Amino acid sequence: MRIFVHDYSGHPFQAQLSRELARRGHAVVHSTCAAYLSGKGDLGADVAGLRFTTIGERTVLRKQAYAHRLLQETRLGVELGRQVARARPEVALLSNLPVPVLAVTAAVLKRLRIPWVLWHQDITAVALQRFAAADVAGAMGVAAKVFGAGEKWAARQAAAIVVIADSFLQVHRRWGTADKVTVIPNWAPLDEIVPVSRANAWSDEHRLSEVKTLLYAGTLGLKHNPVLLVGLAERLRQRGERVRLVVVNEGPAVPVLKEAAAARGVELTLLPFQPYRRLPEVLGTGDVLVVLLEGDAGMFSVPSKTLSYLCAGRPVLGLMPADNLAAQLLRQAGSAVFPPDESSLEGAAAWVRDVLSDPELAASLGKQSRVLAEREFALEASASRFEHILGTAATTSGRRGGAPGTTPPDAAR
Repeated sequence: MRIFVHDYSGHPFQAQLSRELARRGHAVVHSTCAAYLSGKGDLGADVAGLRFTTIGERTVLRKQAYAHRLLQETRLGVELGRQVARARPEVALLSNLPVPVLAVTAAVLKRLRIPWVLWHQDITAVALQRFAAADVAGAMGVAAKVFGAGEKWAARQAAAIVVIADSFLQVHRRWGTADKVTVIPNWAPLDEIVPVSRANAWSDEHRLSEVKTLLYAGTLGLKHNPVLLVGLAERLRQRGERVRLVVVNEGPAVPVLKEAAAARGVELTLLPFQPYRRLPEVLGTGDVLVVLLEGDAGMFSVPSKTLSYLCAGRPVLGLMPADNLAAQLLRQAGSAVFPPDESSLEGAAAWVRDVLSDPELAASLGKQSRVLAEREFALEASASRFEHILGTAATTSGRRGGAPGTTPPDAAR
């Protein structure tokens, strides 16, 4: 098959899937959005039949200027639609797209009669409804209705839908799209994110090898509360445990963290997103890795950084809803999960202190993390399921008319 994959965020495991599909003989174009700031995966074309490309090279997203951002994301949707039109795939796979980008791209694919699969990582409509209820922004109520309608419409246009947790199904039942949904949990690349020594080249470069560290690496958005990181470090200091909070991030959370750390006297190291090849060293530098997810975000988001943390073989603390899929994985690995609020920080700090003061416990938790990752994140089965879904979508479309100039592929391929 000729497959077009767009992962707006540029995550590692989406790129790994494209590599695997190319290894299986498919011609794959893997597209990402350069304008979206995040820790990117390995986006180098090192497999025959795979080509990487981007949209948004000249765009600087203004996330807090909502009207301007809506215009920018609409333009990105047009750019992506043109990119798909040039590639002329037999089937497309779309992941992590903001609703304006998704809706425009879905409209282009419909016009071109190219079947596509929605890889639904976050349900934006539900998120906006929750934020509107919490008065995060006055315009959120209107945005929730408009974006919800757009997301629902796009989902109905998709030939198939892949969701990352069973909790997503209730929304698709309301939308009337549950009959074409398959649940495939996310994973992380086991061969790319591996355990390394606590003292390594990266920790030496940043003078962290001899310092006890709490480390957070990844995006910090509306569904997180970055001040909890500072509060956790403060509680540890009050317990007589000197730790350095290390945050690898770029975006609106940075000034919030700086201000909170200065006000509470917390030692803080802030660094921009690091090259993907250094990620094992970055994660290896954390004595405890921390994941954040707001309490009302549990049903529409599964923080994929948790999966990378587990691959790195480190103790992990989750400040997140107990019923989130990532929280379930952390408990299976022996790590700890606490509610994401200030009242939980005393208990969380006590757990972290136990880990920091007991090297054998820390080593055992790290080993359990990696063992769980190796058991849960095997690429072969997930890639086969995606291959089948994409093949079925392309074949079914071909029988109904399909994309102009295409030949229906063998679904069993």
